[in-house]
Amino acid sequence: MLPNRCKHWGNAAKHTTGPLTGRARLVPSPRVVPVQHRSRAAVRREPARLPQPHVSGATPPAIPAEFVPEHVAIVMDGNGRWAKERGLPRNAGHAQGEFALFDVVEGAIELGIKAISVYAFSTENWSRSPEEVRYLMGFNRDVVRRRRDEMHDLGVRVRWAGRAPRLWRSVLKELAVAEELTQGNDVLTLTMCINYGGRPELVDATRAIAREVAAGRLNPERIDEKTIGKHLYVPEFPDADLVWRTSGEQRLSNFMTWQSAYSEFVFSDVLWPDVDRTHLWAAVEEYARRDRRYGGAVPNQV
Repeated sequence: MLPNRCKHWGNAAKHTTGPLTGRARLVPSPRVVPVQHRSRAAVRREPARLPQPHVSGATPPAIPAEFVPEHVAIVMDGNGRWAKERGLPRNAGHAQGEFALFDVVEGAIELGIKAISVYAFSTENWSRSPEEVRYLMGFNRDVVRRRRDEMHDLGVRVRWAGRAPRLWRSVLKELAVAEELTQGNDVLTLTMCINYGGRPELVDATRAIAREVAAGRLNPERIDEKTIGKHLYVPEFPDADLVWRTSGEQRLSNFMTWQSAYSEFVFSDVLWPDVDRTHLWAAVEEYARRDRRYGGAVPNQV
């Protein structure tokens, strides 16, 4: 049964879907931006195009806007298992996952979600085999490059959150180009979390605050939650309303540690390469049924 807050739309939300199954950097990234991208980013002269319809003809559920999460943080899990089940190399799962991500982006736009953050490469992923790390660095670089014009046409702003050290310069360059190209877009913000970890983000924020205190620019007695928030990788970013993880695993894995303090969590059994926008819609429907109390109590029924 739907809770009181959304009973009024429960019947209207039926549709055809698949099963539910920050910005201070340690080192500034290069800003090598081709002239044509600078000119396109300066003024958006054409309206953003609409998302392509889902191949099945499915349409987004009729969820009232106030129950749609503003920011969805996604742990895209299951690429390796998907490939193993098919007797394929792990890289095949990553490659198929690209199509899942950008179908989800279009489905998020259809639903009215304003921000998506995706865990593309964690600070712990450096411990994987050198061959897989090299593949993932090149893969992330190439995905950003080949998808940036598509994202720009959709009105999507591309951002990056993570640590610059150890990242390939070519990855940083493509991220910088995509950020510059899409900086004026406001349909949806897609944050690529590459070389990102929730705890490292807090460590970096703490170091930045300590430097300000040591320089006499900040009184330590005035440090509060807002101070920490201002020193995260993307300071203006909203907290995650919904954290969605695929593959059936039920853990955060060091993602959005600060931003997920009051998030709702939805875990889907589907492996990421099998995901499409209907799985996102199902996760958001589950989110919309929740009562978010932020530490408050449920009022007694009279």
